Amino acid sequence: MKTISVKDLVVPLSEYATIPIGATLLEAVEALEKAQEDFDATKYRHRAILVLDETGHVVGKIGQLEALRALEPKYCDMVEGQAVSRFGFNAKFIKDMCEQYDLFDRPMDDLCKKAATLKVEDCMGEIVDSEFISIEATMDVAIHLLVMGSHQSLLVKDGEAIVGILRLTDVFVAVFHTMKECSI
Repeated sequence: MKTISVKDLVVPLSEYATIPIGATLLEAVEALEKAQEDFDATKYRHRAILVLDETGHVVGKIGQLEALRALEPKYCDMVEGQAVSRFGFNAKFIKDMCEQYDLFDRPMDDLCKKAATLKVEDCMGEIVDSEFISIEATMDVAIHLLVMGSHQSLLVKDGEAIVGILRLTDVFVAVFHTMKECSI
């Protein structure tokens, strides 16, 4: 995997769904929908929206989980930013938590209507150091960051500038094709 580099698989920022800080979650979801319609149909669709500040720099991203998490503000009262299933909790415990915290105690229409007005900066996931990768990095480094961080994507840097995004799906496809080629 050292022969394939991040540079070979990066999706440039110009081809990715972006939204300015201050936009609503509804505007972000609409931007994602438009990017999916416009993106090359032979490739996997986008699963996140990058949030840009006033100068055009990436300051965050909203993935599908962040958008769903925004439906129920009480998630903030629970284990902050962690999937409780990672801690070994079973389905009954998770269901009991849902009841204990009165999650989704209002009709889905009400939850969606309220979430649509949230500002993206209140919903976006915090970018952590393990989500950055150099455009010159090899796939073994990318795989390690994706697996160990349980990330769906990595922000690709050229120097200090974020120039694109490396998606888990694209890395998987590259590995899968290499696996097929090696077995022939």
